[in-house]
Amino acid sequence: MRSIWNGAISFGLVSIPIKLVNATESHSVSFRQIHTEDGGRVRYKKVCELDGEELSGPEIGKAYEDADGTMIPITDEDLAALPLPTAKTIEIVAFVPAGEIDPLQMDAAYYLSANGVPAAKPYTLLREALKRSDKVAVAKYALRGRERLGMLRVVDDVIAMHGLLWPDEIRAPEGVAPETPVAVRDAELDLADALMATLGEVDINSLHDDYRTAVEEMIAAKAEGGEAVAPPSPGEAQGGRVIDLMAALENSVRAAKEARGEDAVVTELKPRGTPKETGGKKSTSRTPAKKTAAARKSTSKAEGEAKEPTARKSTAKKATAKKTTAKKPAAKKTTTKKTTPRKRTA
Repeated sequence: MRSIWNGAISFGLVSIPIKLVNATESHSVSFRQIHTEDGGRVRYKKVCELDGEELSGPEIGKAYEDADGTMIPITDEDLAALPLPTAKTIEIVAFVPAGEIDPLQMDAAYYLSANGVPAAKPYTLLREALKRSDKVAVAKYALRGRERLGMLRVVDDVIAMHGLLWPDEIRAPEGVAPETPVAVRDAELDLADALMATLGEVDINSLHDDYRTAVEEMIAAKAEGGEAVAPPSPGEAQGGRVIDLMAALENSVRAAKEARGEDAVVTELKPRGTPKETGGKKSTSRTPAKKTAAARKSTSKAEGEAKEPTARKSTAKKATAKKTTAKKPAAKKTTTKKTTPRKRTA
């Protein structure tokens, strides 16, 4: 890979000669501007506004435009005279945990290559020190005429550097969050968790740019004299306003499971929270008991109603028997007197 910058890493009193190599590349399909009537190429020309002459590269310089429109010429000699200690040096200023770096600051990525055999030893020392400390190095460097902030970390056996935006280049997210308060129910969070668990992890290397593939296929078809790819029908368009969030989440979980070849049955999650909405765990656990008690009460009532006619008949018989007994005259008791023999007097 071709280097874009040569310099050194300043690690205390240690200097490590390095070469800077781009770690990323763009695979986007590029287009040219043409005249739609005849297909002629449209090119940009650098023309002076004062005399209308077309200029070449050596004739073009730099200038700063003042607020009133005045142009202040700036030469390369002016910039070279500025005190810029990081002009050819990546100066490490601190070692911090990787979690302290805000991802919003991440910019371009580069690989740092040891420049020459003598640089291999200090390069390896810095790499292994970063590995063992589990930290990243924050550094300052200059590239393309300006000083920048960078983060050094280890990727495999190479030291990589991520360009960082300066903290004052990160805009505060004012007015971005929803202005109206929104309540999210536990059931909705449960479905969101289920969707996250269903999607799970993915091998980042398996992802690819579907749009770029479609563009390349379309270009190949047109180059062979074919027709352009038909646009998708309106029914295939996705997105738009979500009317039922719960239904959308459930359908998402079901679709994700089907895509993974899993059972597509989605258990409906009852919302948790206020007893009015869900009944809560308390009402859920007591519901069978209440039903059983009510059933027993109903059964006993039915049995009571069934036994009531029989009990009435029995009571009526007893009353009739008592009445009959009361009407009959009481039977007189017959008493037998015991005869005592009389004594004879002489």
